[in-house]
Amino acid sequence: MHEAPPTPSPTSPAAPAEPLSHGLKQRHLTMLGLGGVIGAGLFVGSGAGIAVAGPAIVVSYLIAGALAMLVMRMLGEMSAAMPASGSFSVHAERALGRWAGFSVGWLYWFLLVVVLAVEATAAAQIAHGWVPGVEPWAWVLLFMVVFTVANLTAVKNFGEFEFWFASLKVGAIVVFLVLGGLAVFGLLPDTDPVGMTNLTGEGGFLPNGWSGVVSGVLTVVFAFGGLEVVTIAAAETDDPARAVGRAVRSAVVRILFFYVGSMLVIVTVLPWTAQQAGLSPYVKVLDAIGVPSAGQIMNIVVFVALLSALNANLYGSSRMIFSLAERGEAPRGLLKVSGGGTEKGSGAQEGAGGVPRRAVLASVAFGFVSVVLNLLWPDTVFLYMLNSVGAVLLFVWALIAASQLRLRARLEQEAPDALALRMWWFPYLTWVTLAGLLGVLLLMLTDDAARPQVLWSAGATALVLLVAVGREWRERRARRGPSALTDR
Repeated sequence: MHEAPPTPSPTSPAAPAEPLSHGLKQRHLTMLGLGGVIGAGLFVGSGAGIAVAGPAIVVSYLIAGALAMLVMRMLGEMSAAMPASGSFSVHAERALGRWAGFSVGWLYWFLLVVVLAVEATAAAQIAHGWVPGVEPWAWVLLFMVVFTVANLTAVKNFGEFEFWFASLKVGAIVVFLVLGGLAVFGLLPDTDPVGMTNLTGEGGFLPNGWSGVVSGVLTVVFAFGGLEVVTIAAAETDDPARAVGRAVRSAVVRILFFYVGSMLVIVTVLPWTAQQAGLSPYVKVLDAIGVPSAGQIMNIVVFVALLSALNANLYGSSRMIFSLAERGEAPRGLLKVSGGGTEKGSGAQEGAGGVPRRAVLASVAFGFVSVVLNLLWPDTVFLYMLNSVGAVLLFVWALIAASQLRLRARLEQEAPDALALRMWWFPYLTWVTLAGLLGVLLLMLTDDAARPQVLWSAGATALVLLVAVGREWRERRARRGPSALTDR
């Protein structure tokens, strides 16, 4: 009997030099880490969390943010030691086997190209409100074309787009925190100090008890998705190991500060009962402290946040499917890069070269399909697709934690010097993270609104796993075939 080929050692050159450009700078990566998760989920979706948790939404964000921070620390550790364009998909393959790399890579790609449709459609609705004469579908087409062109040219164009998009989002959060803080202490014109009234009134800090905090976690945890793209992008910097370490260190703490700080300002300035799902709590606060045209200002910020997420998802999905092709898990034709490089080690240089254009176009093509489905059948076909990726992020995070458990031990034995960034209190916090992710999934099963997402996502995951196992079984049979005939 022939054994399956061994999983490459984490310290071996299993993934030679990427044929991608090294056009991203440290400032691009740092700002991508800071701005990558600041999106409509925070600016608008946080209202739903406040509605169920009250002032204790601060605790919900702390819990969800802690989970995201631990996952990113693990991912940062592996990416600093073994940078690759496929990031956690490559790590899962090295730690758990080809089935894991195949599964997590395709699931994450599917997640990005489906969510892309939501972002493009939401941005188009905002633009249609500004220019009613242009139909939403035309705006969607414009956005997709613009960002496709940006991703087909030099990777530094993607980096510049994200740098300025993220700068605007981070700047908006900082201004909001400053204005909100001044309002809390009564330092703005025509304002009085708020004190603790809104934190302790209207039912107290925990108006719906700890069950409200738990419901808040279920509402906000997915707002932290998107940080993973930082470790994918790190492979296209001059010094991936150093770049990803610095980006992860700076991003997770600052993002937690932005999220938790914003929520603290919101529930301190206004009673939590003033918020409602679907309306931006940021607009409510800015209106309350007398900022003119607060709604339009926030519309602009949300619009930029959606375009930023669209751009990042196009980039992340193209690099993920390129990495899958590089490992034989997707069609080899997707390995074609601009500048003439077609294989690993082609030496693509910074500039217009080194861009996996076929991988970009493949992701865009499916993204267009998702957009059309969202425009034509938002409550049927597309809703099922959206539900099928609703909990995928949690599955991806769980595989990241499982991979880190395996790879950390091997790295400590074979290449301890590669551990430039280490997970805290290993392995205890890794196990705590896995337990936390399992707890969130179980709680989602008890929630009527979230249950379909878990079930559909579990079905999609099972289907991908079935394909992965089937591929390995066929390849094993093919390897055994000639020797079996010879033995006869």
